[in-house]
Order: sequence, then structure tokens, then C-alpha cells
Amino acid sequence: MIGKNVTSDFSARVSEPVIDPSSYVHPLAAVIGNVLLGKNIMVAPTASVRGDEGQPIYVGDDSNVQDGVVIHALETEVDGKPVEKNLYEVSGKKYAVYVGSRVSLAHQAQIHGPAVVMDDTFVGMKVLVFKSFVGRNCVIEPAVVLMGVNVADGRYVPVGSVIKTQLEADMLPSITPDYPLKDMNKGVVHVNKALAKGYLATEKK
Repeated sequence: MIGKNVTSDFSARVSEPVIDPSSYVHPLAAVIGNVLLGKNIMVAPTASVRGDEGQPIYVGDDSNVQDGVVIHALETEVDGKPVEKNLYEVSGKKYAVYVGSRVSLAHQAQIHGPAVVMDDTFVGMKVLVFKSFVGRNCVIEPAVVLMGVNVADGRYVPVGSVIKTQLEADMLPSITPDYPLKDMNKGVVHVNKALAKGYLATEKK
């Protein structure tokens, strides 16, 4: 479903998702409220993108939101006043959740704002990103928890890691030419762009 949010003391305005026509939202997915989806995005069955509490939520061009992914955020206003601690600023604009371009959010990942995931990053299955900033060209392997940290560009987070201090985040390994998952995101982005295009074409028949 694609729908508007409701008003409350933490959401004074009714907003409707803004979705580029080249992006596809499966009928079994939910995109609600103050959400902006860029170009060529695939939102798979059972994904939930809810801009009805923390807002806005942004997903950039050529990204994918796979089955069971949740994108949501803590409240970003109370009684009409912004809750700054629950907002991240990217390129001069403030967001509850910002997902960059060519980002893959794999099955059952949770991006819970305030949170940022920058361009060309792969977020693995059952990952939680909460109150965290993830840089460009990163790989977050499956079942990782990131809470309250900044992950620098070009790092990977080993499977099952729980990263809760900045010291732990600063010690994460860099992606090297022999890292086995270094190019995986490119393939995932390609597949999901093709799926979005294909499903849209089917709808138009």
C-alpha cells in the first residue's frame, strides 16, 4: 500500500509519499507518509517504509529495499518543534532517515532513525542500523547491530558484530582488493533495478 500519514502531536502535517515513476513498490509493501523515493528503486514484498513518526525518510536513486526491510524513525517533532537529536543533516537538509544512491538493504534489515546510509553501501540480512551513520562503499555483513556510531567510508563490518562504541567502529577493517564481498553490491543493485523495470512493464500491459 501507498498512503498518507495521520496527524498527531509529533506529526502536524499530513504527507503523501513522493515516488519517482521509474520506481516500483510491490502491492504487499507499505510506503506511508513523508517519504521520498528516487529513481529506479525496487521496494519488495513485506517491506515497510513509514514516514509517519520520524520524518522525512529519503531513499536515493537505484537503491533497493528488499523483503521484510523496515525503515522507520523516532519522532522528529513534538508540538510543532523539531527534535534535533533525532535528525541527521545531509547536504544541507535534515532527515530522520537518509539512504543514499545505489544502496542495497537486504532481507529483514532495519534502518531505524535517526540513521544515515550513504551511497554504494550494502546492508546485509537482519542488520540493525540505529542512531548511526554509515559511510560510502561499506559492506555491513548479515546480523550486525550498529548503535550510536559512525562507520567510515570503505569499511566492512564482520557478520554478527555488535558495534556500540565509536572506538569499536574506528577499528573496523577496510575493504581491500581481496575482500570477498567487495563487489557484491554492484550485482545486487543491477538485479533489483531490472526487477523494478520488469514489474513496472508488467503493470502497464
